[in-house]
Amino acid sequence: MAQTDTATVPPLQEREFKNTICLFDVDDTLTRPRKLVTPEMFALLAALRRKVVIGFVGGSDFSKQQEQLGVGGVNVTTLFDFCFSENGLTAYRLGEKLPSNSFIQYVGEDNYKPLANFILHYIADLDIPVKRGTFIEFRNGMINVSPIGRNATVQERNDFEAYDKIHKVREKLVAILREKFAHLGLTFSIGGQISFDVFPTGWDKTYCLRHVEAEKDANGEQYFTKIHFFGDKTHHGGNDYEIFTDSRTVGHSVKNPDDTMAQIKELFNL
Repeated sequence: MAQTDTATVPPLQEREFKNTICLFDVDDTLTRPRKLVTPEMFALLAALRRKVVIGFVGGSDFSKQQEQLGVGGVNVTTLFDFCFSENGLTAYRLGEKLPSNSFIQYVGEDNYKPLANFILHYIADLDIPVKRGTFIEFRNGMINVSPIGRNATVQERNDFEAYDKIHKVREKLVAILREKFAHLGLTFSIGGQISFDVFPTGWDKTYCLRHVEAEKDANGEQYFTKIHFFGDKTHHGGNDYEIFTDSRTVGHSVKNPDDTMAQIKELFNL
C-alpha cells in the first residue's frame, strides 16, 4: 500500500467542499475489528481528502490506530488531517500534536484503585466460557474493560460477541458499576466486540469536537460549519452514540466498512 503523496493534498481551506470535515470511527467503520485498513478504503479516503477535511476518532490509543490504519509503517498522521486517539485526548492536527488530558489526573489514585479492584474481583468470579488476559487496559484518557481479556484471538472475540448478545455479560457489569461508582462522574460505554470503555462524563467521542471547533477562519470565526460523523455503534449505549446524536454533527450510521465506502461515494460523488 503506497503512502499518500501529501504534497498533492490541498490545504484545509482549499478542499472542494469548504468548511466541511468528515470524522470516522475506526473498528467496523474504517476497518473490520482490529484488522488492517483495506487498499480499497485507503484509496477512497485519499480521494475523499481532496474534497473535504478528514479525521478519525477512536477510543483506542494511538499505537493501535497506527497499526490498523498506517499499513506498511506509513505514519497515520500523514493520511488524515486530524487524528483523534482516545476520543481526542491524544490528538494530532496535520501531524502536529495537540494538548492532551489524563484519566488518572481527573479520577485520582485513591478513587481509581477501588474501581479497578472491584472490576478485577468481579471478572475473577465471572463464569464465562473463555478468559485470556489484559482485563483492564489502562489508557491515557480512559480504562478499557474486557471480561474475556483483550488478548483473545479473533475467533474467541467472535465467539464472545455472540455469547454476550445472549447473556449480556458487559451490560450487567456496566449496570453495577454505574450504580456503585456513580459518585465518580464516569461514563460507561459498550463498544466493539469484547469490551467497554470507562471515562469521565463528557470525555466520550464528543471530546474531539473541541479540537474541531478550535479551527478558525481568517476572521476568527469557527471554520468548520458542517461536521459529518460515521460510526457503527450509534445506538443508545454504544460508544458512537454521543457524537452521532450531538447537535453539532451530521450523523451517519454504518453497518461495516463496505457500507461506509458506499455512503461516502454517494455523499461526495466519488
